[in-house]
Amino acid sequence: MARAELAAWLRFALSPVSPARQRKLLAVFGLPGHVFAQSRANLADVVGADAADALLAGADPGALDAALAWAGEPGNHLLTLADDGYPRALLEIADPPPVLYVKGDPALLGLPALAMVGARTASAQGEANAEAFARSLGAAGLVIVSGLALGIDAAAHRGAFAAEGGRTVAVVGTGLDRIYPARNAGLAREIAARGALVSEFPLGTPPLPRNFPRRNRLIAGLSLGVLVVEAAPNSGSLITARLAAEAGREVFAIPGSIHSPLARGCHRLIRQGAKLVETAEDVLEELRGRLDGELLPQPARTGRPSSRRAPAEGRTPRSGMPAVPANLAPEAVRILDALGDDGRDIDSLALAVGLGVETLQAHLLTLELAGVVVRRPGGGFLRLHTPGGV
Repeated sequence: MARAELAAWLRFALSPVSPARQRKLLAVFGLPGHVFAQSRANLADVVGADAADALLAGADPGALDAALAWAGEPGNHLLTLADDGYPRALLEIADPPPVLYVKGDPALLGLPALAMVGARTASAQGEANAEAFARSLGAAGLVIVSGLALGIDAAAHRGAFAAEGGRTVAVVGTGLDRIYPARNAGLAREIAARGALVSEFPLGTPPLPRNFPRRNRLIAGLSLGVLVVEAAPNSGSLITARLAAEAGREVFAIPGSIHSPLARGCHRLIRQGAKLVETAEDVLEELRGRLDGELLPQPARTGRPSSRRAPAEGRTPRSGMPAVPANLAPEAVRILDALGDDGRDIDSLALAVGLGVETLQAHLLTLELAGVVVRRPGGGFLRLHTPGGV
């Protein structure tokens, strides 16, 4: 992405406008450059006068310059909703962030993943379970996603690295220039070198309590499912499980002793319909449909769970997708018609509909946010045919 375009995305994302209003502006006007080209009256019609004024006032210049400088450092990446590398899985949730900060390998965000979460003050057995499950599931080809917290999160990250070829992603509730908790600083550096650290929060953001529920929705959104290892009844891990269920992800829980407070959250989830798991194979069996049946060779049963490989490319969205909006611009309808059943790359699509690439990207972004177009692995776009659509 050109520096000017990236700066427009950052100026947009760093503005004191709520994420919900930001998504509304993108859905109506397209790319941030088009948003900023609108009159105050046009912006106010969509998000109200106060939000329009806040947007036009712009982001803090120092924060904008710092983010651009950070993105220019080796291993650092900024992914916007318009990037091919933006994780497709996050477009399936209700509120994908306009910009993601990534330190490490951003390609991991597009691979099949399982989230593992649990208590910060975990038991020794709970941490051992988390490491063992992460190691087996990582060996099966799943990226392990967690939140870099003490206890179960840290054990899951360590277990993923213990697997041959294991990979892990840590989604954090601070800016990526801050490590929280400090005790996991060494683990964070290892994840940045061998996996990926991810945040939607601007640089310099401290570990405020309100950040972590937002962080949790990304942990759930990036994953095929969430495995809760240990959780007290009021644990934040239960928030992650709820968000996963709301996003159509699978929810798994490991049972424990009826005498352990750290098992009560998992038992509650199981009563509410989460799948009780005792081995990594239980998780993999439940994910069979989402992994397209591609398995690693089944090992001999030696008391350890067998494993399967998830496909390296993106997955097709599930049924229940929304209908095509009835109020699309004529250009957007032409784009849908031109995509046909087989999809197209951006250059041939621009020629087919007679639009410049920037204008085309703006309409494609609107269609992606509406859930009727997806980017294909390797580039290009594909139309999703939905009931009641155009």
